[in-house]
Amino acid sequence: MTAEQGRTPEQDQQENAYRSQRLLDALAQAGLEDWQVLPGCIRARFATGNFAAGLALAQKIGDAAEAANHHPDLTLTYPHLDVRLTSHDTGAVTDRDLGLAARISALAREAGVAALPAAPAVMELGLDTARRDEILPFWSALLTGEPDRLTGGEVVDPSGQLPTLWFQDCEPHEVPHQRLHVDLWLPEAVAPARIRAVVDAGGRVADDSQAPSFTVLEDADGNRACICTAASR
Repeated sequence: MTAEQGRTPEQDQQENAYRSQRLLDALAQAGLEDWQVLPGCIRARFATGNFAAGLALAQKIGDAAEAANHHPDLTLTYPHLDVRLTSHDTGAVTDRDLGLAARISALAREAGVAALPAAPAVMELGLDTARRDEILPFWSALLTGEPDRLTGGEVVDPSGQLPTLWFQDCEPHEVPHQRLHVDLWLPEAVAPARIRAVVDAGGRVADDSQAPSFTVLEDADGNRACICTAASR
C-alpha cells in the first residue's frame, strides 16, 4: 500500500500541515539542510553540473515519487536540478513532503550531487489598492488569461512561469509614487547578506521592525521592495 492509498479525503485534510516557522523547525530537526521554506512549499537546488547527471537524478526522483504516490515539481537545466514539494490537496507542506524530501536528498548524496541550500528564491509582486475586487479580474485575465483564476485571493499563474500577484488593502488615496512592489523570498540565512548588498549599492533599510519575516528596503528614488523569509511566521 502506498503512502496515499487507503485514506479518506478527511484524513488527508487532517494530516499534519505546517506553518512556516514550524516547518523551519521540522526541517532542522529532521536534518534536511538541503531544503528551504518558501511560500507554500519547500525547495531545493542540486548542482548536477551537466544535463546527463541531472536527467539521471531526475529519473531516480521520479521512481521514488511514483513509489510514494506523491509527486514533486522538477525543473532541469544544464547545471542544476530544482525540486519543489507541496501537498496540493492541503495547499501546504505536510509530512508526506518531508518524507519525500529526505528520500530525494539521500538519492542526491548517493549520486554524488551536492545541494545548494542558499540558492532557492521566489519573487512575488504586491499591489497596494483600495479597489481590490474591482481590479482583480483585470490582473487575473492579464496574467492567466482568465478573469477568475485565483488561489487564496492571489493571482497565481497555473503554468508556474510568472510571479504570484497579491493585493495589499489600503485606504482610498490619490495615486502614489509607487503602487507595485517586489517581494523577494530568500532563505533566512541568505537574507542578511542580500540586505547588506542592497544597502552597499545605495539603498536603505526603510523598516526592519518585522525582521526576519520581512525587511522593507528603499532605493534612492523612494521605490520600495521587501526581502522576505519564512522565519517567525
